Amino acid sequence: MTQREITDILNKWAYEYYVLDNPSVSDKEYDELYDKLKAMEAESGEVYPDSPTRRVGGEPIAAFERHEHIARLYSLDKSVTDEELRAFLTRVSKAAGGQPEYTVEYKFDGLTVCLTYDKGEFVRATTRGNGVAGEDVTAQVLTIRSFPMRISYTGTLEVRGEAVIRLSVLKKYNEKAAEPLKNARNAVAGAIRNLDPKVTAERRPDICFYDVNYMSEGGPLSQTEAHDFLIREGFKVFPYFRVCKTDEEVLAAVDEVEVERRNIDVLTDGAVIKVNDPAVREAMGYTDKFPRWAMAFKFEAEEVTTTVKDIVWQVGRTGKLTPLALLDPVDLAGATVRRATLNNYGDILRKDVKIGSRVLIRRSNEVIPEILGATEHSADSREIEKPTVCPYCGSPLKETGANLFCPNRDCRPRIAARLDHYASKNAMDIEGFSESTAYLLIDKKGVKNFSDLYRLTAESLSDLEGFGQKKISNLLSAIEKSKGAPLDAFIYAIGIDGIGRVAARDLAGRFKSMDGLKQADKETLLSLENIGEITAENVVAYFRDEGNIEELDALFSLGVRPAWNAEAPKEGIFSGESVVLTGTLSGWKRSDAQKLIESLGGVCQSSVTSKTTLVVAGEEAGSKLDKAKKLGIRVIGEGEFAAMVGGADGKSDE
Repeated sequence: MTQREITDILNKWAYEYYVLDNPSVSDKEYDELYDKLKAMEAESGEVYPDSPTRRVGGEPIAAFERHEHIARLYSLDKSVTDEELRAFLTRVSKAAGGQPEYTVEYKFDGLTVCLTYDKGEFVRATTRGNGVAGEDVTAQVLTIRSFPMRISYTGTLEVRGEAVIRLSVLKKYNEKAAEPLKNARNAVAGAIRNLDPKVTAERRPDICFYDVNYMSEGGPLSQTEAHDFLIREGFKVFPYFRVCKTDEEVLAAVDEVEVERRNIDVLTDGAVIKVNDPAVREAMGYTDKFPRWAMAFKFEAEEVTTTVKDIVWQVGRTGKLTPLALLDPVDLAGATVRRATLNNYGDILRKDVKIGSRVLIRRSNEVIPEILGATEHSADSREIEKPTVCPYCGSPLKETGANLFCPNRDCRPRIAARLDHYASKNAMDIEGFSESTAYLLIDKKGVKNFSDLYRLTAESLSDLEGFGQKKISNLLSAIEKSKGAPLDAFIYAIGIDGIGRVAARDLAGRFKSMDGLKQADKETLLSLENIGEITAENVVAYFRDEGNIEELDALFSLGVRPAWNAEAPKEGIFSGESVVLTGTLSGWKRSDAQKLIESLGGVCQSSVTSKTTLVVAGEEAGSKLDKAKKLGIRVIGEGEFAAMVGGADGKSDE
């Protein structure tokens, strides 16, 4: 065999072993042919660029050299709650003008690396660094065998991956190491960013590739196209890759990642959700740090397994029934856990939860744990029955989508949940009020509505068990103080379905008063960034309900006066304008021009959207200008901009 043929065979065997995890020959056969290649290279004096002998750790280097990436490597915005993730999905769907397609992948906890190829050959490897430039770690990465030295793509290419050390590899290393490594993340960072490539080789890092960062030839790729490209060219990718066509599929995929990550040999700290369509990505653009079209969902909680003893159904303030699992007690995050939540009956089926089965549970901060999924069934496991009537008042249940609802607004736990929510810290902040207080007031004083709280007196509370003079005084003072709560807290407190704290602040900032919010139509509500179709319909429906209007009137008549205290907006020539700057302005720095627009009442945007009302186009304006023209948005040049601002000057862009 020729030297070229042996090189190709060894690369094929290495691909089968390190990438596919499916070797076709023994280690002995590989080593014998490898030794033969080394002898041929020594005799000929030629080493091919893709020769496997180049992957052996060489001599230590003096220092890392700085290298600028061809295209910037952005980091990812992150969410840690379902509310934050749903807000991201809402923003995307509004930008896409409909339901977009997403991909969900594992987020590995390692060190980001960028590999460059040119004319089909591997050129260099760098760390991410600050996203614009990183450290050249080519000598270190050459010791890793999970990427090809030669590919079929002949243009200039940057691919992105996460360097990791597998947990099993770390365990074996620590068994023999004089100084054991603390965790997989630190281990791989120390391996790649070590001046001695031999240390890198000893720790046996790996790379999981997940993105094409730059291609000199060909149009932008969707995430599925990038994934297929990496596989086709011989890069190692992690086998989990989900394409999701609805928001619920995204949430289900994130849950799946969270359960299965405990069963894989790589350290993970989250899931990555990306818009698949490159056109939607381009429309959404980037912030200074993140792509607007991607989100990392970070897992920050501890998890354990235990057995489900029973399921009981709780009724919330909206009437929604939520299944609560009673568990065999287990220690988790410093507490003994005896119960955990599920979302609805559909969640029970999707997570395959049964009474008598073992399940994986998660606890975050002080929040009641949730069940992530079943891990094991037993012979005694039994299916959970779907209820047909409210377990508290006996009313026939209504089914809406995946959820069951008690339609009786006077159902005792519904009233208690509404009052408890209204009084909570992020709502009206009535200190000393609790769910147990709510039940006591319901049962002993006939309290049903928020307004009933403001009718309580020291005399009416004096006969309640456990209520001394000081406790009564403190509670009434807190109720009185709540009358001046901020508008956004009040909007959140009244419990419009789907309105969380973020959306409540958006509504308060937009409408400035309850009278303004009452008059809002669906189209106006949809113009807000974090308000989607269903939530907008819920807001409109809330103010059409006569009972809700009567309750609001009662609250106001009793002295509740929520107010919006945000800083008054600046007035000027750009008042009401949403402005995008594109191209180079010879008379202003970009940042100075933005500040000037904002000082004159305008709002600056980083990309052209349906909200944009004005585009200021300088020299060499590109895709933003094209999109503005396509959407019929008003465009002005630098001369007209200068006339509008009265000749104010600034420093030009560098």
